[in-house]
Formats: sequence, structure tokens, C-alpha cells
Amino acid sequence: MRANISRRSALALTICAGTGGVLFAIDTREPAGRFKAKSLDGELFSNEVIAGKVVLIQFWATWCQYCRSDEAAVNTVAEEFGDKGLVVLAVDVGESKKKVKQYLDRSPRSCKIVLTEDTNLAAWYAAKSYPYYVLIDRNGKIAGTHKGAGGEASLRRLLQKAGLESE
Repeated sequence: MRANISRRSALALTICAGTGGVLFAIDTREPAGRFKAKSLDGELFSNEVIAGKVVLIQFWATWCQYCRSDEAAVNTVAEEFGDKGLVVLAVDVGESKKKVKQYLDRSPRSCKIVLTEDTNLAAWYAAKSYPYYVLIDRNGKIAGTHKGAGGEASLRRLLQKAGLESE
């Protein structure tokens, strides 16, 4: 691995020197998997629908105490950045529609709620612990991920990777 890094560094220096100091950025982000999702309110999402938007996917469960501790942070960024092109999809993993709706009656969310049965996102990103966040940039590439609760500051740092910052 060290040899690969050294070769990349040498290549970057060569390119930089050969272009009069102009460095070309190489996009190394992986494309997000092709997905479909339907929110509890019936809204449909797919790669085509989200094109040009930033998408934050939160994998969560109603029983997860860490997910509950991050809810306010997720709601805050969903509301603050919604008009800047952010879509937040909260994918509840493995619970019934009835259970999730009962939970949401007590703890409303500002994001789009998606059940595992209504999407292939859980299969793409294979979340095994919660919350787990995946950020897709405006070009449909994975800008970053975050495992575990981190609060609002952590979510803001993640969103910066896709160019979303507070003013």
C-alpha cells in the first residue's frame, strides 16, 4: 500500500510540474448504488429523482437509543439544508410499518421515513449497527459515511464533504 501512495504522490508531483503548477483533481469517490425507495408518505426516490441533490441516508431503528439521541440533530440539518438541496432519508431497518408509525406519533421526524421493505438501500449499504449514515453528493457519488451517533457537529462535518455548510 505504501508503494501505491508513493507512486500516486510521484505522479501528482509530475503532473503538477508538467502543467506549470496546475494540479488536476481526480475524483476518487465511488458512485452510489442504484436504488429505489418509497417513503411512508408515498414519495418515491431513486438515483434519477435525487440527481443534483445531496442525500443523507440514516439507517436507524426505534429501539436504538443512539438513534434517538441523534434525532434532533438529523431534524435540524434536514430543516436547515432542505432548501439547499438536501434530502434526508431515514431508513428504519427491520421493523413493521405499525411499530414505526406508533413511534413517529410520539416522536415526529423532519425527514423522509423509509421502511426496509420499501427500498433496496439497506441491501446496498449493509448497515449492521445504528445509526449509520451514508452521504451522497450532487453527482451521485458517496461523499462519506459515519458510524454511530455523533450529534449535530458530526453531521455538519459529514455534510461539508458534499459542499453543504452553514452560512
